[in-house]
Amino acid sequence: MPFHAIPSPVRLHATVARITDVLAARSATRRAAYLETVVKHRTQRLKRRRLSAANLAHGYAALPNGDKLKVVSEPVPMIGIVSSYNDVLSAHQPMKDYPAIIADEVRKHAAVAQFAGGVPAMCDGVTQGQPGMELSLFSRDVIAMSTAVALSHDLYDGAMLLGVCDKIVPGLLIGALSFGHLPAIFVPAGPMPSGLSNKEKSEVRKLHAQGKVAPSALLEAEMAAYHSEGTCTFYGTANSNQILLEAMGLMIPGASFVPPNDPRRTALTRAASQRIAALSKQSRGLGEWVNERVLVNAIVALLATGGSTNHTMHWVAIARAAGFELTWQDIDALSKVTPLLTRLYPNGEADVNDFNRVGGTAFLLRELLDAGLLHENVETVMGEGLRAYAHALDAHSTTLHYQPAVACSLDETVLRPVAKPFSPEGGLRALAGNLGQAVVKISAVAPEHRLITAPAHVFDAQAEVIAAFKANRFTADAVVIVRNQGPRACGMPELHQLTPALSVLLDRGLKVALVTDGRMSGASGKVPAAIHVTPEAAAGGPLARVMDGDLVTVDCESGALTLHVDDATLASRQSAPTPESQTGWGRELFSVFRDNVSDAHLGASVFFK
Repeated sequence: MPFHAIPSPVRLHATVARITDVLAARSATRRAAYLETVVKHRTQRLKRRRLSAANLAHGYAALPNGDKLKVVSEPVPMIGIVSSYNDVLSAHQPMKDYPAIIADEVRKHAAVAQFAGGVPAMCDGVTQGQPGMELSLFSRDVIAMSTAVALSHDLYDGAMLLGVCDKIVPGLLIGALSFGHLPAIFVPAGPMPSGLSNKEKSEVRKLHAQGKVAPSALLEAEMAAYHSEGTCTFYGTANSNQILLEAMGLMIPGASFVPPNDPRRTALTRAASQRIAALSKQSRGLGEWVNERVLVNAIVALLATGGSTNHTMHWVAIARAAGFELTWQDIDALSKVTPLLTRLYPNGEADVNDFNRVGGTAFLLRELLDAGLLHENVETVMGEGLRAYAHALDAHSTTLHYQPAVACSLDETVLRPVAKPFSPEGGLRALAGNLGQAVVKISAVAPEHRLITAPAHVFDAQAEVIAAFKANRFTADAVVIVRNQGPRACGMPELHQLTPALSVLLDRGLKVALVTDGRMSGASGKVPAAIHVTPEAAAGGPLARVMDGDLVTVDCESGALTLHVDDATLASRQSAPTPESQTGWGRELFSVFRDNVSDAHLGASVFFK
């Protein structure tokens, strides 16, 4: 896979350089301690000679005879495969056969692969609005711990991480960073073919919210949209993960959006296997690759594509796992200089297959590199800098034939160059005020909807909002407050069911915004939504003392989140009670997470305070 870099690097944008330097300086002590651990673990590894004969015999017992002979007599590197395969997630179902492919390929390159362990993977699409959604965010930290358990046998010289969606990729990455002395490569499965268009699906959802479409018609539309193996095609957290991983250089170039049944998909998995076999014989590991430049590259790619708001928590947690103190203010500062280059649902009508067809990740990264918005000089799994990722796979070849990214986007309603962006700024903003800190995704919010001052309508569950909508209680401009949805209260479920109803209100000519300590993921759409409010209501945050009728301002332009109640009056109010934690559906097992989770701006994690 030959790539050809440009003769000299482009001058880095001043703000990108400044935020990178600030991040490194702020994190110097934490990062140094992390790297000290990485070096210590590498020293202790010493080609597995630290393990006793009994240790090794147990680890080798089930290896095929040929592999067993290699690791004993030569010895060759061992690769640990950590997979989130299951049949529930359409994006992960194709991974069933990947371990055999990986094992077969690494044998050709003087290495042995072993399935080290599986991690849980739940589908937020299945659990939306259901009790299981209260386990969703915490599943990220469970996945991280499961990854650590899989690698804890200390047999391995490298790791293959099989995962695509929502909490799975961040969890795998956090877990692998605790073994930062090992090289690691991510292996995805690609998106399903496009089905019912996102615009048509959205319209059916809004009609159903108004009682104009029967449940059977809604189910028919949803099944026409989500219809086969592969990642869901809208640009939510799962597909944001893929672009961020490519921008970090942690997967094979172009791997994100090749469909599961495309012959290039198997070729990509084999290419990843070749690379991990080579990297396992070198001395650098994942923890050294993921530095301040790589983290900034990930955030810039997120902002340039209007990606999922979940990553304002996930990548803060990932950064802390690598010894960095990334903040929402860093993200906000980068957003102000990062142009928005895509229009993908829910920020437009196109899906990731359209994005890939008109230029895709290679075009996106080439544009950002040429504008000095990405660090080119980073370590990647290719053994080259990030410029290698500005090469695209030939769609007409069954093998991995790369060529430079297309010179021009094939459809500028979907993907644009830096010189002609959809917006001069990125898709995310940080908000702050006397209600606390929050983030808002503005990439799909029209400029005229980005400022609202209106009376508060206060609720403690999204079901209460939907009931109020159906009862026609929203007849004037409103700021809808949904509190007690944070990680301490109930695990911070996503509130996707609010999107159709609030969108209908906007369509009726009302000014409306959402303020919540819960999540909206990539699905907030055209309604301004101040989410991840911290401190959350359950932690005694001001959100717990807002009352119906209080005036609230959500200003996405100035970054203000303001409750128009004087401090003395607010302090005199009794906080609304936190609903009792529910039991059943496994929720009681996660009480230790709710009791120990950090605030959203610190990553909403039980690991990092």
